[in-house]
Amino acid sequence: MKNKGKAILILLFIQGWNYRSSDFVLIRKIFFAFVLFITTSLALKAQDPEFSQFYANPLYLNPALTGTSAMPRFISNYRNQWPNQGNTFVTYNFTYDGYVSSIRSGLGGKIMYDRELNGVINTIYSSFLYSYHVQVSNRMFLSMALEAGFISKQFNTSQLIFPGMIDQGTGTITGSYPLPFEDGRKIFPDVSFGMVGQIDDVYFGLALHHLTAPDQSIIEGDRIGRLPMKMTLHVGAKGHRFHRSLLSREFTISPNLIYQQQGSFKQINAGLYLKEDWFTFGLWYRNNLSIRPDAAIAMVGIQNERFHLGYSFDFSLSELSAYSYGSHEVSLTFFFGESSRRYYRNEVVIPQM
Repeated sequence: MKNKGKAILILLFIQGWNYRSSDFVLIRKIFFAFVLFITTSLALKAQDPEFSQFYANPLYLNPALTGTSAMPRFISNYRNQWPNQGNTFVTYNFTYDGYVSSIRSGLGGKIMYDRELNGVINTIYSSFLYSYHVQVSNRMFLSMALEAGFISKQFNTSQLIFPGMIDQGTGTITGSYPLPFEDGRKIFPDVSFGMVGQIDDVYFGLALHHLTAPDQSIIEGDRIGRLPMKMTLHVGAKGHRFHRSLLSREFTISPNLIYQQQGSFKQINAGLYLKEDWFTFGLWYRNNLSIRPDAAIAMVGIQNERFHLGYSFDFSLSELSAYSYGSHEVSLTFFFGESSRRYYRNEVVIPQM
């Protein structure tokens, strides 16, 4: 959930152009952006990276989805947000999880690397996940989980260009700008909780990330540098439809709804998946609880019993559409070992994208 308003202001500081004496229009823009940045930064708070293929990154969506597949799985995710602008948000995510039948529990690990604005801010998330699975009845299944780990955040100021560094006569960049902090790295612990349930073909869940709202600021005495707790509510269902014609096929249809809130930021995602044997198609609508929608998301994927590959593209519909030009995302899932279904019912019927 990137703070896009703040991002656009920062982008003006790190463009790689060569300044000339004729670039005064650009300099005025930079100065204006700097003033806006200073006057609004106190009201802005950090947010987590966002993925559009929600269920292709299940442990990130909800820790309680740990160990809920029939076989152990390794998942990698790649997201490139606003690539056409040259100063992008790029996120890599790697997870592994599996079900241990002897303790009726799921175990998993997650590593995520988030690179903002070509390396101005770099964040590494690493965590261990544990879920306990409960078979309530023949129709109902529950999973509850804890996630604990560390977040390492580094802020690189060497790439920032401030108006005070620009020679007004020649337009060249000289010297440095005094800041209330230096390049630095901060490491802090992080704890999250999740719960997932399933009744027949209906699944639902609650996730609470950053329970302790850890302090991530590198500025001494900063009282608003805490990472707000993120709440995720999600619900979905799986149904069947038969297309009776010359080429009769059985389709699986899965409607889904996801609500997320982090600090003052609120977002709702509504989507529908259509799966036919080895092919999956998905379409989502995203809104930040405003009159104008934020984005439409189109997904396509191929899969078999051991392998899933998904691609999605975010079509920006907000006031930033002329700037952002959308986002790309790719997911890759491998399944290993043997199915654990014969030992204990632990599989949730969630989609794979």
